Amino acid sequence: MPEIAITELSLNDLRDVLSDWGEPQYRARQILDWVYRKPISDFSAMSNLPPKLRESLDSKFSFQSIFPVTEATSRDGSSTKVLFRLSDGNTVESVLMMYDKRRTVCVSSQVGCAFGCPLCATGASGFERNLTPAEITDQVLFFSRRLISQQSAVGSPGRGEGLSTIDYRLSNVVFMGMGEPLVNFEAVWRAVENLTSPGLFGLGARHLTISTIGIPSAIKKLSHKKLQVGLAVSLHAPNNELRDLLAPPNRMYPLEVLIPACRSYVEATRRRITFEYTLIRSVNDSVPLAIELAELLRGLNCHVNLIPVNPTPEFKPPHRARIQAFHETLTRHHVSNTIRLRRGLDVHAGCGQLRARD
Repeated sequence: MPEIAITELSLNDLRDVLSDWGEPQYRARQILDWVYRKPISDFSAMSNLPPKLRESLDSKFSFQSIFPVTEATSRDGSSTKVLFRLSDGNTVESVLMMYDKRRTVCVSSQVGCAFGCPLCATGASGFERNLTPAEITDQVLFFSRRLISQQSAVGSPGRGEGLSTIDYRLSNVVFMGMGEPLVNFEAVWRAVENLTSPGLFGLGARHLTISTIGIPSAIKKLSHKKLQVGLAVSLHAPNNELRDLLAPPNRMYPLEVLIPACRSYVEATRRRITFEYTLIRSVNDSVPLAIELAELLRGLNCHVNLIPVNPTPEFKPPHRARIQAFHETLTRHHVSNTIRLRRGLDVHAGCGQLRARD
Protein backbone atom coordinates (compact mmCIF):
# COMPACT_ATOMS: atom_id res chain seq x y z
CA MET A 1 0.00 0.00 0.00
CA PRO A 2 1.35 3.47 -0.83
CA GLU A 3 2.65 5.34 2.21
CA ILE A 4 1.55 8.83 1.16
CA ALA A 5 -2.09 9.76 1.76
CA ILE A 6 -3.72 12.00 -0.80
CA THR A 7 -4.69 14.41 2.01
CA GLU A 8 -1.01 15.09 2.69
CA LEU A 9 -0.95 17.06 -0.57
CA SER A 10 -1.95 20.65 -1.08
CA LEU A 11 -3.58 21.74 -4.31
CA ASN A 12 -0.22 22.93 -5.64
CA ASP A 13 1.50 19.72 -4.56
CA LEU A 14 -1.01 17.68 -6.53
CA ARG A 15 -0.68 19.96 -9.55
CA ASP A 16 3.06 19.29 -9.55
CA VAL A 17 2.46 15.53 -9.46
CA LEU A 18 -0.02 15.71 -12.30
CA SER A 19 2.38 17.84 -14.33
CA ASP A 20 5.07 15.16 -13.92
CA TRP A 21 2.54 12.60 -15.15
CA GLY A 22 1.66 14.69 -18.19
CA GLU A 23 -1.85 15.33 -16.91
CA PRO A 24 -3.62 18.72 -17.13
CA GLN A 25 -3.44 20.68 -13.90
CA TYR A 26 -7.22 21.26 -13.76
CA ARG A 27 -7.52 17.61 -12.79
CA ALA A 28 -6.11 18.52 -9.34
CA ARG A 29 -9.27 20.39 -8.37
CA GLN A 30 -11.43 17.56 -9.66
CA ILE A 31 -9.51 15.01 -7.61
CA LEU A 32 -9.55 17.02 -4.39
CA ASP A 33 -13.24 17.81 -4.82
CA TRP A 34 -13.86 14.05 -4.75
CA VAL A 35 -11.56 13.58 -1.76
CA TYR A 36 -12.95 16.37 0.41
CA ARG A 37 -16.59 16.64 -0.59
CA LYS A 38 -17.91 13.33 -1.89
CA PRO A 39 -18.95 10.18 0.01
CA ILE A 40 -16.53 7.82 -1.75
CA SER A 41 -13.97 5.36 -0.38
CA ASP A 42 -11.41 4.94 -3.17
CA PHE A 43 -10.04 6.49 -6.34
CA SER A 44 -11.99 4.17 -8.63
CA ALA A 45 -15.20 6.07 -7.78
CA MET A 46 -13.89 9.30 -9.33
CA SER A 47 -16.08 8.92 -12.39
CA ASN A 48 -15.03 12.10 -14.23
CA LEU A 49 -11.37 11.04 -14.33
CA PRO A 50 -9.82 8.84 -17.04
CA PRO A 51 -9.34 5.22 -15.87
CA LYS A 52 -5.57 5.46 -16.35
CA LEU A 53 -5.36 8.48 -14.02
CA ARG A 54 -7.43 6.69 -11.39
CA GLU A 55 -5.05 3.76 -11.59
CA SER A 56 -2.04 6.07 -11.25
CA LEU A 57 -3.53 7.70 -8.18
CA ASP A 58 -4.25 4.33 -6.63
CA SER A 59 -0.69 3.13 -7.19
CA LYS A 60 0.93 6.33 -5.90
CA PHE A 61 -1.31 7.38 -2.98
CA SER A 62 -3.54 5.87 -0.33
CA PHE A 63 -7.04 7.29 -0.32
CA GLN A 64 -7.05 7.50 3.47
CA SER A 65 -4.50 7.31 6.26
CA ILE A 66 -6.80 5.99 9.01
CA PHE A 67 -8.98 2.89 9.14
CA PRO A 68 -12.06 2.43 11.34
CA VAL A 69 -11.82 -0.55 13.67
CA THR A 70 -14.71 -0.27 16.11
CA GLU A 71 -17.39 2.26 16.90
CA ALA A 72 -19.96 2.88 19.61
CA THR A 73 -22.99 5.15 19.67
CA SER A 74 -24.49 6.53 22.87
CA ARG A 75 -27.96 5.40 23.90
CA ASP A 76 -29.47 8.79 23.02
CA GLY A 77 -27.80 8.76 19.60
CA SER A 78 -26.03 12.07 20.19
CA SER A 79 -22.44 10.79 20.13
CA THR A 80 -20.61 8.25 18.00
CA LYS A 81 -17.05 7.32 18.90
CA VAL A 82 -14.81 5.57 16.37
CA LEU A 83 -11.49 3.87 17.03
CA PHE A 84 -9.14 4.30 14.08
CA ARG A 85 -6.06 2.24 13.34
CA LEU A 86 -3.15 4.06 11.75
CA SER A 87 -0.75 2.63 9.17
CA ASP A 88 1.85 1.85 11.86
CA GLY A 89 -0.64 -0.02 14.06
CA ASN A 90 -1.22 2.78 16.56
CA THR A 91 -4.81 3.78 17.33
CA VAL A 92 -6.69 6.99 18.08
CA GLU A 93 -10.30 7.83 18.83
CA SER A 94 -12.57 10.54 17.42
CA VAL A 95 -16.16 11.51 18.20
CA LEU A 96 -19.08 12.82 16.17
CA MET A 97 -21.51 14.84 18.31
CA MET A 98 -25.01 15.51 17.00
CA TYR A 99 -26.68 18.64 18.33
CA ASP A 100 -29.98 20.21 17.27
CA LYS A 101 -28.39 22.38 14.58
CA ARG A 102 -24.73 21.36 14.72
CA ARG A 103 -22.73 18.34 13.67
CA THR A 104 -19.38 18.53 15.46
CA VAL A 105 -16.35 16.27 15.09
CA CYS A 106 -13.87 16.08 17.96
CA VAL A 107 -10.51 15.07 16.50
CA SER A 108 -7.25 13.81 17.98
CA SER A 109 -3.87 15.36 17.23
CA GLN A 110 -1.48 12.89 18.90
CA VAL A 111 -1.25 9.22 19.76
CA GLY A 112 -1.37 9.53 23.53
CA CYS A 113 -0.21 12.59 25.42
CA ALA A 114 2.95 13.42 27.34
CA PHE A 115 1.34 15.68 29.96
CA GLY A 116 -0.46 13.07 32.08
CA CYS A 117 -3.23 15.30 33.43
CA PRO A 118 -5.25 13.31 35.99
CA LEU A 119 -8.56 14.47 34.47
CA CYS A 120 -7.76 12.88 31.11
CA ALA A 121 -7.54 9.19 30.19
CA THR A 122 -5.44 9.86 27.09
CA GLY A 123 -2.19 10.34 28.98
CA ALA A 124 -2.54 7.14 31.02
CA SER A 125 -0.49 5.14 28.51
CA GLY A 126 1.97 7.93 27.75
CA PHE A 127 2.92 9.61 24.51
CA GLU A 128 3.61 7.68 21.30
CA ARG A 129 3.85 10.19 18.44
CA ASN A 130 2.32 13.18 16.68
CA LEU A 131 -0.32 12.65 14.03
CA THR A 132 0.35 13.78 10.47
CA PRO A 133 -1.79 16.43 8.76
CA ALA A 134 -3.46 13.66 6.75
CA GLU A 135 -4.28 11.60 9.83
CA ILE A 136 -5.90 14.63 11.44
CA THR A 137 -7.76 15.72 8.31
CA ASP A 138 -8.98 12.20 7.56
CA GLN A 139 -10.78 11.97 10.91
CA VAL A 140 -12.98 14.85 9.80
CA LEU A 141 -13.47 13.48 6.29
CA PHE A 142 -14.53 10.07 7.60
CA PHE A 143 -17.47 11.55 9.49
CA SER A 144 -18.24 14.08 6.77
CA ARG A 145 -18.61 11.32 4.19
CA ARG A 146 -20.89 9.41 6.52
CA LEU A 147 -23.07 12.47 7.10
CA ILE A 148 -23.27 13.18 3.37
CA SER A 149 -24.38 9.59 2.78
CA GLN A 150 -27.06 9.94 5.44
CA GLN A 151 -28.21 13.19 3.85
CA SER A 152 -28.45 11.52 0.46
CA ALA A 153 -30.55 8.73 1.97
CA VAL A 154 -33.22 11.13 3.26
CA GLY A 155 -32.97 13.92 0.68
CA SER A 156 -31.61 17.46 0.77
CA PRO A 157 -32.88 19.56 3.72
CA GLY A 158 -36.08 21.40 3.00
CA ARG A 159 -36.46 20.12 -0.58
CA GLY A 160 -39.39 18.09 -1.69
CA GLU A 161 -42.54 17.05 0.07
CA GLY A 162 -42.07 14.49 2.80
CA LEU A 163 -38.27 14.72 2.87
CA SER A 164 -36.33 15.28 6.08
CA THR A 165 -35.58 18.88 7.03
CA ILE A 166 -32.52 17.83 9.07
CA ASP A 167 -29.22 19.12 7.74
CA TYR A 168 -26.68 16.32 8.17
CA ARG A 169 -23.68 18.27 6.89
CA LEU A 170 -20.71 18.69 9.18
CA SER A 171 -20.77 22.12 10.80
CA ASN A 172 -17.94 22.27 13.37
CA VAL A 173 -14.54 20.75 14.17
CA VAL A 174 -12.94 20.86 17.61
CA PHE A 175 -9.35 19.81 18.30
CA MET A 176 -10.24 18.43 21.71
CA GLY A 177 -9.51 14.72 21.30
CA MET A 178 -6.36 12.83 22.18
CA GLY A 179 -3.17 14.82 22.59
CA GLU A 180 -2.11 18.46 22.91
CA PRO A 181 -2.75 20.21 19.57
CA LEU A 182 -0.32 23.07 20.15
CA VAL A 183 2.57 20.68 20.71
CA ASN A 184 1.87 19.33 17.22
CA PHE A 185 1.37 22.85 15.90
CA GLU A 186 2.53 22.54 12.28
CA ALA A 187 0.53 19.39 11.50
CA VAL A 188 -2.57 20.76 13.22
CA TRP A 189 -2.32 24.03 11.33
CA ARG A 190 -1.87 22.22 8.02
CA ALA A 191 -5.06 20.29 8.81
CA VAL A 192 -6.79 23.59 9.64
CA GLU A 193 -5.74 24.94 6.23
CA ASN A 194 -7.01 21.78 4.52
CA LEU A 195 -10.37 22.07 6.26
CA THR A 196 -10.84 25.81 5.67
CA SER A 197 -9.50 26.13 2.13
CA PRO A 198 -12.35 26.98 -0.28
CA GLY A 199 -10.79 24.63 -2.83
CA LEU A 200 -10.70 21.74 -0.37
CA PHE A 201 -13.17 21.21 2.49
CA GLY A 202 -14.30 24.84 2.72
CA LEU A 203 -15.40 25.01 6.37
CA GLY A 204 -15.46 28.53 7.82
CA ALA A 205 -12.51 29.16 10.17
CA ARG A 206 -14.83 30.32 12.94
CA HIS A 207 -16.32 26.82 12.96
CA LEU A 208 -13.01 25.33 14.15
CA THR A 209 -11.70 25.45 17.73
CA ILE A 210 -8.26 24.43 18.94
CA SER A 211 -8.05 23.37 22.57
CA THR A 212 -4.87 23.55 24.66
CA ILE A 213 -3.74 22.96 28.21
CA GLY A 214 -2.03 26.34 27.88
CA ILE A 215 1.34 26.73 26.17
CA PRO A 216 2.12 30.47 26.06
CA SER A 217 4.64 30.41 23.20
CA ALA A 218 2.26 28.43 20.99
CA ILE A 219 -0.66 30.70 21.91
CA LYS A 220 1.45 33.64 20.78
CA LYS A 221 2.24 31.83 17.53
CA LEU A 222 -1.45 31.13 16.98
CA SER A 223 -2.28 34.80 17.54
CA HIS A 224 -0.26 35.70 14.43
CA LYS A 225 -2.31 33.42 12.16
CA LYS A 226 -4.85 35.16 9.97
CA LEU A 227 -7.55 32.48 10.04
CA GLN A 228 -10.12 33.23 12.75
CA VAL A 229 -9.98 29.84 14.42
CA GLY A 230 -11.29 29.66 17.98
CA LEU A 231 -9.03 29.00 20.98
CA ALA A 232 -10.06 27.13 24.13
CA VAL A 233 -7.74 26.88 27.13
CA SER A 234 -8.24 24.11 29.71
CA LEU A 235 -7.96 26.03 32.97
CA HIS A 236 -9.65 23.92 35.71
CA ALA A 237 -8.35 26.06 38.60
CA PRO A 238 -7.89 29.75 39.48
CA ASN A 239 -4.59 29.39 41.34
CA ASN A 240 -1.27 27.65 40.78
CA GLU A 241 -1.43 25.38 43.81
CA LEU A 242 -4.61 23.69 42.63
CA ARG A 243 -3.80 23.84 38.92
CA ASP A 244 -0.44 22.16 39.51
CA LEU A 245 -2.44 19.11 40.64
CA LEU A 246 -5.14 19.14 37.97
CA ALA A 247 -3.01 20.32 35.04
CA PRO A 248 0.67 19.41 35.61
CA PRO A 249 1.93 21.57 32.69
CA ASN A 250 1.08 24.50 34.95
CA ARG A 251 4.41 23.85 36.68
CA MET A 252 6.12 24.87 33.43
CA TYR A 253 3.59 27.52 32.41
CA PRO A 254 2.08 28.99 35.61
CA LEU A 255 -0.89 31.30 35.57
CA GLU A 256 1.37 34.36 35.86
CA VAL A 257 2.65 33.46 32.38
CA LEU A 258 -0.43 31.80 30.86
CA ILE A 259 -3.05 34.46 31.58
CA PRO A 260 -0.97 37.36 30.18
CA ALA A 261 -0.43 35.23 27.04
CA CYS A 262 -4.20 34.82 26.79
CA ARG A 263 -4.71 38.56 27.22
CA SER A 264 -2.14 39.24 24.50
CA TYR A 265 -3.93 36.74 22.23
CA VAL A 266 -7.26 38.53 22.68
CA GLU A 267 -5.62 41.91 22.09
CA ALA A 268 -3.85 40.71 18.93
CA THR A 269 -6.80 38.83 17.40
CA ARG A 270 -9.78 40.80 18.75
CA ARG A 271 -11.39 37.40 19.34
CA ARG A 272 -12.95 36.11 22.53
CA ILE A 273 -11.10 33.24 24.20
CA THR A 274 -12.81 30.27 25.85
CA PHE A 275 -11.72 28.71 29.12
CA GLU A 276 -12.68 25.13 29.93
CA TYR A 277 -13.24 24.61 33.65
CA THR A 278 -13.93 21.03 34.69
CA LEU A 279 -15.90 21.03 37.94
CA ILE A 280 -14.90 18.35 40.46
CA ARG A 281 -16.80 17.65 43.65
CA SER A 282 -15.06 19.10 46.73
CA VAL A 283 -11.93 19.95 44.70
CA ASN A 284 -12.50 23.09 42.61
CA ASP A 285 -16.26 23.74 42.83
CA SER A 286 -16.60 26.15 45.76
CA VAL A 287 -17.99 29.67 45.62
CA PRO A 288 -14.71 31.17 46.94
CA LEU A 289 -12.88 29.55 44.02
CA ALA A 290 -15.49 30.96 41.63
CA ILE A 291 -14.78 34.42 43.04
CA GLU A 292 -11.04 33.80 42.65
CA LEU A 293 -11.60 32.72 39.05
CA ALA A 294 -13.61 35.88 38.35
CA GLU A 295 -10.75 37.98 39.70
CA LEU A 296 -8.21 36.10 37.59
CA LEU A 297 -10.22 36.77 34.42
CA ARG A 298 -11.32 40.31 35.24
CA GLY A 299 -11.41 42.53 32.15
CA LEU A 300 -10.57 39.69 29.76
CA ASN A 301 -12.87 39.11 26.78
CA CYS A 302 -13.61 35.47 27.48
CA HIS A 303 -16.24 32.81 28.06
CA VAL A 304 -16.01 30.00 30.61
CA ASN A 305 -17.40 26.56 29.87
CA LEU A 306 -18.27 24.84 33.14
CA ILE A 307 -17.99 21.08 32.60
CA PRO A 308 -19.04 18.66 35.34
CA VAL A 309 -16.29 16.05 35.43
CA ASN A 310 -17.03 12.66 33.91
CA PRO A 311 -17.21 10.22 36.86
CA THR A 312 -14.10 8.17 37.61
CA PRO A 313 -12.95 6.29 40.72
CA GLU A 314 -10.89 9.39 41.63
CA PHE A 315 -13.27 12.22 40.71
CA LYS A 316 -17.01 12.83 40.98
CA PRO A 317 -19.09 15.66 39.50
CA PRO A 318 -20.49 18.23 41.94
CA HIS A 319 -24.10 18.15 43.00
CA ARG A 320 -26.41 20.27 40.85
CA ALA A 321 -26.81 22.99 43.48
CA ARG A 322 -23.05 23.37 43.74
CA ILE A 323 -22.69 23.70 39.96
CA GLN A 324 -25.47 26.28 39.86
CA ALA A 325 -23.87 28.30 42.67
CA PHE A 326 -20.54 28.39 40.81
CA HIS A 327 -22.31 29.48 37.62
CA GLU A 328 -24.30 32.21 39.39
CA THR A 329 -21.21 33.52 41.17
CA LEU A 330 -19.33 33.97 37.91
CA THR A 331 -22.38 35.64 36.38
CA ARG A 332 -22.67 38.11 39.26
CA HIS A 333 -19.02 38.98 38.72
CA HIS A 334 -19.68 39.65 35.04
CA VAL A 335 -17.88 36.59 33.69
CA SER A 336 -19.71 35.06 30.73
CA ASN A 337 -20.19 31.33 31.37
CA THR A 338 -22.24 28.30 30.45
CA ILE A 339 -22.86 24.96 32.13
CA ARG A 340 -22.03 22.50 29.37
CA LEU A 341 -24.05 19.36 28.85
CA ARG A 342 -22.12 16.12 29.02
CA ARG A 343 -22.50 13.73 26.11
CA GLY A 344 -21.46 10.21 25.23
CA LEU A 345 -20.58 9.09 28.76
CA ASP A 346 -22.03 5.61 28.26
CA VAL A 347 -19.60 4.95 25.39
CA HIS A 348 -16.66 6.79 27.02
CA ALA A 349 -16.81 9.56 24.44
CA GLY A 350 -16.97 12.47 26.84
CA CYS A 351 -14.31 15.05 27.67
CA GLY A 352 -11.12 13.40 28.84
CA GLN A 353 -12.32 9.87 28.13
CA LEU A 354 -10.61 9.22 24.78
CA ARG A 355 -7.67 6.87 24.72
CA ALA A 356 -5.84 4.48 22.42
CA ARG A 357 -6.92 0.85 22.63
CA ASP A 358 -5.51 -2.47 21.48
